[in-house]
Amino acid sequence: MPRTVSGVDQRIADVLDQARRSRAGILAQGAYRLWVLHPSWAMALKGAVAAALAWFIGLLAPEPLSDYPYYAPLGAVVATTGTLARSARTSAQATAAILIGAAVARVVDLVLDPGAPAIAITVGLALLFTGWRPLGEMGSWAVTAALFVLILGTSDPAAFVGAYAGLVVVGAAVGVAVNLLFPPLPLTPSEMTLDRLRDVLVEQLELLSGGLELDVPPSQDEWAERRRAIEPARAEAREAVARSKEAVRANRKARRYRDWATSQVRRAGALGIAASVVDETTRLVAEWETRDRDDVALGQALRPPAARALRAFAAVLETLGRDGVDAAALADLERAVEDLRRGVRETRANSDQDYFVAGALVLVLRRGAAAVSEV
Repeated sequence: MPRTVSGVDQRIADVLDQARRSRAGILAQGAYRLWVLHPSWAMALKGAVAAALAWFIGLLAPEPLSDYPYYAPLGAVVATTGTLARSARTSAQATAAILIGAAVARVVDLVLDPGAPAIAITVGLALLFTGWRPLGEMGSWAVTAALFVLILGTSDPAAFVGAYAGLVVVGAAVGVAVNLLFPPLPLTPSEMTLDRLRDVLVEQLELLSGGLELDVPPSQDEWAERRRAIEPARAEAREAVARSKEAVRANRKARRYRDWATSQVRRAGALGIAASVVDETTRLVAEWETRDRDDVALGQALRPPAARALRAFAAVLETLGRDGVDAAALADLERAVEDLRRGVRETRANSDQDYFVAGALVLVLRRGAAAVSEV
């Protein structure tokens, strides 16, 4: 009897241990997913580590550098707030801006005593360099450096400028090194922005096809209610993919994810063309197929095949992922577009209207089908 109870207790213990491991695994997967989906968290952690390391290096540096250790974290933060390729570029731009600002301050200091006129002239001259293209986004550092050198570096300007610029360079080197050890590769966030763009396009196509399936086409106001804002999602996706492409450069993790990065670029290109197609389709339908017009683009005969073609396009976009599109859905789209083309041809032959807009719709949808087929 004791042996049986012991066996039951052991099985219960095994079940509980398995449950704990399963729960821990789920929590770990959830934490990893949140970490991957929020690259700003990794950037914040890397920036904090790099700034702390740069601070300690500044304290250990020889004089006069060790008198100004707080400038080293500035360079570290600059170097860790972007991709690996960007961190090296921004570090060089920040250093150049600091030297330019320091030079401006020294020239003004030689001519004028410290005061409001000297500050005004220094800031005005330094601001001229903020928009200089070689300095990029770091151009504003010229103004900051000029003010620091003019106000704080009066006792020993040469030592202050050397410490300021030198520590920023040291801190930037630390930041670049941290980025090199833990390079960002935001493929998952980029993938999600592409998914959002795809969902917006699918929704817009379904709303258009729903309007065409009505017995009477919507009015212009009703079509306006069926419009969705495509450009914000398209701009967000374009920017996200551009960041991912930049992150791949000189990234030691890129080789492992090269296929994913390549497919993401192809998918982004296809969705970009699809967005243009949907935008143009929306304009053609909403402007020319309304109950307010006598010369509608499609008419009762062509609205059903046009609606089917739009739904087929939406179905293809729904399948557009890292591995391309579903072949069966793409074949359905091509048949639907061909049916619409034949319908336009037959309707035009039996009518005095030219149906130019309907023909344009066929060409636009063909362009969309060709774009998604190449993914």
